[in-house]
Amino acid sequence: MSAAATGSGTAVEDQQATRHSLWLGVLGVSIFAFSIPMTRLASGSDAVPQLHPLFVAFGRAALAGLLAIAWLVVVRARRPRGGEWAILLFTAAGVVVGWPVFLGLAVRHVEATHASVISGVLPLATAAIAAWVHRQRPARGFWIAAVTGTALVVAFALLRSLQSNGHLGIGWADGLLLLAVFLAAAGYVSGARLSSAMPPEHVISWVLVLSLPLTLPVAALTWPETPIRPAAWGGFLYVSLFSMWLGFFAWYRALAIGGTVRVSQVQLLQPFLSLLFCAPVLGERIDAITVGFSLAIIATVVWSRRQTVGAPRGR
Repeated sequence: MSAAATGSGTAVEDQQATRHSLWLGVLGVSIFAFSIPMTRLASGSDAVPQLHPLFVAFGRAALAGLLAIAWLVVVRARRPRGGEWAILLFTAAGVVVGWPVFLGLAVRHVEATHASVISGVLPLATAAIAAWVHRQRPARGFWIAAVTGTALVVAFALLRSLQSNGHLGIGWADGLLLLAVFLAAAGYVSGARLSSAMPPEHVISWVLVLSLPLTLPVAALTWPETPIRPAAWGGFLYVSLFSMWLGFFAWYRALAIGGTVRVSQVQLLQPFLSLLFCAPVLGERIDAITVGFSLAIIATVVWSRRQTVGAPRGR
């Protein structure tokens, strides 16, 4: 076979791998986009509460952790070694405890559309933490985009406060959402770091298994004592099986095949998908202000992704 034919075949294989990774990325992002409306569906509102937010947060991780045990046995995954345990614990603090707990508490008091807009800065938060952890030097434009995106989130929260309460102020639910975003971003960065040493699917599974001594008791203590709507249980099962576990399979595999820089652009779809899902799942109204702020925040993320990142600084 000629060199030209070999090169052509390699190019075709690369294109197929790229398309495959992008479709996997879209699948993963679509699964995650359902998380906010499904969490709201499971926990209910302040006026009509359903499952306790702590049960939703810890129960979903407990169920996913029990399934992860069986999966790790079937695939004969190796046990973590040495310092990997500490990284797994740190990752669990972000993606098992931080994001689910504070998101669940927040969506009891704000609509899922509101939470979707606030969480739109998650890619910026992840990139900023990654730059700090890896001692990289993003261009000035990146930090301008990060500050702009944060300012847009604050402005959106202030405007919603003015509309609902008649005065400017950041609600405590908005603070919980921002804390959830920060902790999730930290967990993503630490999990990605460990993914260079073991298959990414194993990382999230070991994170869930390691969390079981915490998640199982809390889930048992917060088990509902009153009747719960079937729809709320449906939301709980979704966030347990897909948001907490299987979604990471598609997402991490996409990053492994197509590369983080290229595939991560798909994440820009997530806020829009979350907003679209809020209408049919929860019946929430999507107004022009919500769409406008969501577009503006996404624009800052796109801008930040186009900025250069310098080499790591010397220690």
